Amino acid sequence: MWSQSRDAAAISKSPKVDQRRADGPYGAMDRGGDDFIAEAESLLGWWRDAGVDCAVQEEPRDWLKPAPVPVPSEAAEAGSGAPRLPSGRAEPAQEPLPDQLPLFHDWLKASDALPYAAPHAPRVCPSGDPASGLVVMTAMPSVEDCSAGTMLSGESGRLFDRMLAAIGRSRDTSYIAGLSCLRPTGGRLDPTGATRCAEIARHHLGLVAPKAVLVVGDACSKALLGLGAAQARGKVHRIATPAGEIAAVVTLHPDYLLGQPAAKALAWADLQLLQETLA
Repeated sequence: MWSQSRDAAAISKSPKVDQRRADGPYGAMDRGGDDFIAEAESLLGWWRDAGVDCAVQEEPRDWLKPAPVPVPSEAAEAGSGAPRLPSGRAEPAQEPLPDQLPLFHDWLKASDALPYAAPHAPRVCPSGDPASGLVVMTAMPSVEDCSAGTMLSGESGRLFDRMLAAIGRSRDTSYIAGLSCLRPTGGRLDPTGATRCAEIARHHLGLVAPKAVLVVGDACSKALLGLGAAQARGKVHRIATPAGEIAAVVTLHPDYLLGQPAAKALAWADLQLLQETLA
């Protein structure tokens, strides 16, 4: 091995140690003159474009860190009334629902804010007597209902009429409405649509303020009570509305009863429970 002294001696004798490049140790900038100024301005301009606005700062700075997103103050959030998402973003404000039944009916007929609203989509709006004390609520209109303009029409409707007659009621002495007055594509409520339709339905029930509501079918029962019809039927439930709680009885949909005639005995028991609740 070479000693440090021999290394130093060899380096000191090298003819290249003191030799300077023609361009100087720092390249072209060592030449001075216009070339140096032009290149210096170009270099400084590049850093300015990159966002460097000072040579020295008291604190370290991460130049590549994204700018922070401003978060509204609590006072601003309270004033806006918009609910907050987990990310901190505001959820779009829902259109306020009319607080009078006639205005609510007009809103159902025309509003674009309803779930499943689309240009020229048929709407089957409530019918019957809102002062009757009984609301019959099903999930949505069928294809046949959309053509007829009446909820629970056709063969299913004829069976439903006989069910009402069995407890001394008719369409004229009941108030019949859908959780949605529009039929979704595919005939199913998606989770988001079902949640919003249930909110609107609770508001609707609060405006009508009946003695009881007959919840017809599985989809309507799940949206309003969180239980399918098979699990929910047989007892009286309470639905919270802006006007207070309303008694609810669940029964099987007439479409189901047409395919399962033996289940009509269960529906009859539901209707008897409804009668007791209305008494």
